[in-house]
Amino acid sequence: MELEENTTLSPDQITRHLRRANGVAERAMAMGRHPFGALLVAPDGETVLAEQGNIDTVNHAEATLARTAAANYPGAYLAQCTLVTTFEPCAMCAGTAYWAGIGRVVYGAEETALLALTGNHPENPTLALPCREVFARGQRTVEVVGPVPALEAEMIAPHQGFWQRRGSASAER
Repeated sequence: MELEENTTLSPDQITRHLRRANGVAERAMAMGRHPFGALLVAPDGETVLAEQGNIDTVNHAEATLARTAAANYPGAYLAQCTLVTTFEPCAMCAGTAYWAGIGRVVYGAEETALLALTGNHPENPTLALPCREVFARGQRTVEVVGPVPALEAEMIAPHQGFWQRRGSASAER
């Protein structure tokens, strides 16, 4: 695997990748899972190496993708890759991306926007710990791009009403 210079994603690439990640989130939701989606983008900024939707409360899209990436690509290559995700990675996902060696994270909407949608939902007990703070504690740099205000409404759309419906379903069980 040839190592390439890590390029900064253009605004067009960020938009395309975030919209694709949101499509992954919508597919996850169609399967009864939480609507989160993530992509691993190669150093060329174009090639999508993997995509992952949320699985469950502890197997988030970003963490699952980062673990799979670490098992399949060398660290020097991942340091040049970008994790693109619909929402700001939680502390668990940020930590997993860090340990996997991924060099850049791009996200569409902030965790605080998610908290406004989910409240204290038992399936998504968000942590008020921005990913930049998690990465700042590390020994290597992880570049963070986000939120992307122009796409925030699109990232939020699959969540509109989702958590309230989940609350109703949980109450019926």
